[in-house]
Amino acid sequence: MIEEVLNSFIQKNMEPISGLDATFLYAETSTSPMHIGGIAIIEGDLKFDDFREVIRKRIHQAPRLRKRLVFVPFSIDHPYWVDDPKFDLDMHLHHVALPKPGGWSELRDMASKIHSETLDRSRPLRSFTFVEGIDNIAQVPKGSVAIISKVHHVAIDGMAGVGLMSIMFDLTPSPKEMPEPEPFNPERMPNELALVMNSTASFAKNPLKFPKMLGNVIGNTLKTGVLSRIQHSDLPTAPFSAPRTVLNGTISARRKWNLVILELERVKALKKKMETTFNDVILAICSGALRRYLSEKKKLPQKSLVASIPISIRTQEDTGDTGNRISNMLIQLATNIADPIERLQTIHHNTVKGKTYNNALGAETLSNMAEAVPFGLANQAARLYSRFNLSKIHKPVYNAMITNVPGPPMPLYIHGHKMVSMAGLAPILDGMGVIITVFSYNGQVTISTTSDAKTMPDIDIFSRYLREAANELEEAVIKYEKEATSDEPAIPATAESDIIFERMKAHLKKHADKIKPGKGIFQFNVTGDVPTNWRVDLNKSPGTVRKMKAKNPDVTLTISDEHLMKLGRGKLNFQMAFIQGRLKVDGDSEKAMSLAKIIAKMPKLEG
Repeated sequence: MIEEVLNSFIQKNMEPISGLDATFLYAETSTSPMHIGGIAIIEGDLKFDDFREVIRKRIHQAPRLRKRLVFVPFSIDHPYWVDDPKFDLDMHLHHVALPKPGGWSELRDMASKIHSETLDRSRPLRSFTFVEGIDNIAQVPKGSVAIISKVHHVAIDGMAGVGLMSIMFDLTPSPKEMPEPEPFNPERMPNELALVMNSTASFAKNPLKFPKMLGNVIGNTLKTGVLSRIQHSDLPTAPFSAPRTVLNGTISARRKWNLVILELERVKALKKKMETTFNDVILAICSGALRRYLSEKKKLPQKSLVASIPISIRTQEDTGDTGNRISNMLIQLATNIADPIERLQTIHHNTVKGKTYNNALGAETLSNMAEAVPFGLANQAARLYSRFNLSKIHKPVYNAMITNVPGPPMPLYIHGHKMVSMAGLAPILDGMGVIITVFSYNGQVTISTTSDAKTMPDIDIFSRYLREAANELEEAVIKYEKEATSDEPAIPATAESDIIFERMKAHLKKHADKIKPGKGIFQFNVTGDVPTNWRVDLNKSPGTVRKMKAKNPDVTLTISDEHLMKLGRGKLNFQMAFIQGRLKVDGDSEKAMSLAKIIAKMPKLEG
């Protein structure tokens, strides 16, 4: 009975936004427009009228593109979506010409300017700018056009944006026939009393929302049991632990944007050769560019930069929901490591660690915690944060955001014209002045950087560094692969710790009957004045120890010559060296522990 009464106050034409969606509203300021967008380059002379007709006939398939927000009095609740009774398609379509000579520089500057401007909250929060006159971009036919899109982040996330592409684009050059849509007849806007009553009824139906969410977090943690298996040294990067950099100050209103285009298959080849993930390779490329950019400014911190990595939690059941379905994890980018291979391997280790911890807590449950934050309080807090430049008094939450959105692997068409390339634009905030958007489409990977004129005025240089970082990593992987597949030992070198491995040879031979085969192949990377590489093969009996690089090791151990000698003398044990960060272990942790037990039983060196 009570539920029926409460339901009577809830209007059916009012769609509540989630707490996560709302964060993108109260984070918005005059210098931080919170919309996402893209730039699609279309080959051939697509006409504006044809483009408009495609949008007109298909926009009803994405209902939220015709909705606007209404705000509850006194901000006692999150805003609601309602159909806009004054909707006018032409208020959201813009037709411009690219300045001569119609090249990439002009298009990049126009996109940056458009992206600097906030969307009008009194209308549906999206716009399309049709840009004609692309006459001077390599590999793009003269007379082509671009479509610059903007949709507020409150309405959509990256994966949902890819889904919306299917509305505008076709899979074949032959345009898909669309019937005349039914007339748009929205209901009238709710008044303030209706908004208050609706919010009150909604809260009364679920007053224990926050305790339930907290219970879900604890329950998921205990149920999975993952946390009990995470060692202290494997805990992920904590918020507000990133080093201070020039990328994390107060931002200006004017956006800077540029991109680099890579071949998808070449990036995938690096992933395969290094046995990592595609995302690990992308992070390594971005890390290399950030390291060089800051190093040349003499602003590179000794501590690794931290990236925020959005994770889609969208499921098949969420396909009709265009709202935000994302969580985040913080990953150290290993910018304190000079070697590209070691940097990639470290990033891979960090992402595995981050995913393990994220799974333990439940990414979806954590993302829903935003539901418990009062909209009015959060909105005021965000404004005070920006007004008083509070980003200057604490360490950054992260140094840069890197988001990877997989797009369609095949070409798309609009009114018979092929889309040549697609790139993303994304919002930045005070204290978080750089976001890198990665988008794959039809054999290409676009890595787009969005910043502002104060944080990264020379964004073109950084974009060049992204390409050069990709080339550097590719060259390093090719060299690494050749060394790993070679039967020849590594270049002979004598280090003090060589005696450790000579003793290991003797120990394995002496106790061959006690060491069962199949324990794995181990790569020791010993750093110091005389770097050395040793392969320990425990897959057969007796085990072998050779000065060379291992091909596809189960475990890679990196330690300095000095600390390896302390291990050999018994002044440092395997576990303590790992916890203190003096020993880095990548790979199978169980096999690593088996090796640690063998090392612990070896005779100790004197001294």
